[in-house]
Amino acid sequence: MRILPVLCALLLLMLQGVAGLSPARASAQDCERRGGFCSHRSCPPGIGRIGLCSEQEFCCRMRWYP
Repeated sequence: MRILPVLCALLLLMLQGVAGLSPARASAQDCERRGGFCSHRSCPPGIGRIGLCSEQEFCCRMRWYP
Protein backbone atom coordinates (compact mmCIF):
# COMPACT_ATOMS: atom_id res chain seq x y z
CA MET A 1 0.00 0.00 0.00
CA ARG A 2 2.97 2.35 0.37
CA ILE A 3 3.67 2.19 -3.33
CA LEU A 4 0.23 3.50 -4.37
CA PRO A 5 0.96 7.20 -3.56
CA VAL A 6 4.31 6.94 -5.37
CA LEU A 7 2.65 5.47 -8.46
CA CYS A 8 0.00 8.21 -8.45
CA ALA A 9 2.64 10.93 -8.21
CA LEU A 10 4.65 9.34 -11.02
CA LEU A 11 1.57 9.11 -13.22
CA LEU A 12 0.73 12.78 -12.65
CA LEU A 13 4.30 13.83 -13.52
CA MET A 14 4.22 11.80 -16.72
CA LEU A 15 0.88 13.28 -17.80
CA GLN A 16 2.11 16.79 -17.08
CA GLY A 17 5.17 16.22 -19.28
CA VAL A 18 3.10 14.87 -22.17
CA ALA A 19 0.83 17.93 -22.10
CA GLY A 20 3.84 20.21 -22.63
CA LEU A 21 4.88 18.46 -25.85
CA SER A 22 1.92 19.51 -27.94
CA PRO A 23 2.41 22.84 -29.72
CA ALA A 24 -0.06 25.55 -28.91
CA ARG A 25 -2.50 26.31 -31.69
CA ALA A 26 -3.14 29.94 -32.39
CA SER A 27 -5.21 31.90 -34.84
CA ALA A 28 -4.12 34.50 -37.36
CA GLN A 29 -5.36 37.21 -34.99
CA ASP A 30 -3.16 35.87 -32.17
CA CYS A 31 -0.18 35.83 -34.53
CA GLU A 32 -0.78 39.43 -35.61
CA ARG A 33 -1.19 40.47 -31.99
CA ARG A 34 2.31 39.09 -31.35
CA GLY A 35 3.70 41.18 -34.21
CA GLY A 36 3.85 38.38 -36.75
CA PHE A 37 2.19 37.12 -39.91
CA CYS A 38 1.02 33.72 -41.13
CA SER A 39 3.09 32.00 -43.81
CA HIS A 40 2.19 28.81 -45.67
CA ARG A 41 4.50 25.79 -45.01
CA SER A 42 7.59 27.78 -43.89
CA CYS A 43 8.83 31.24 -42.98
CA PRO A 44 10.83 33.27 -45.51
CA PRO A 45 14.65 33.40 -45.10
CA GLY A 46 15.72 35.71 -42.29
CA ILE A 47 12.34 35.47 -40.57
CA GLY A 48 11.90 33.43 -37.39
CA ARG A 49 9.07 31.05 -36.55
CA ILE A 50 7.26 32.06 -33.35
CA GLY A 51 4.23 29.78 -33.43
CA LEU A 52 1.48 28.16 -35.47
CA CYS A 53 -1.53 29.67 -37.23
CA SER A 54 -2.93 26.33 -38.43
CA GLU A 55 -1.68 22.84 -39.34
CA GLN A 56 0.09 24.07 -42.48
CA GLU A 57 0.74 27.73 -41.60
CA PHE A 58 3.43 29.10 -39.32
CA CYS A 59 3.41 32.38 -37.44
CA CYS A 60 6.56 34.26 -38.48
CA ARG A 61 8.17 37.56 -37.54
CA MET A 62 11.47 39.37 -37.93
CA ARG A 63 14.15 38.04 -35.58
CA TRP A 64 15.12 41.49 -34.33
CA TYR A 65 11.53 42.39 -33.45
CA PRO A 66 11.41 43.80 -29.88
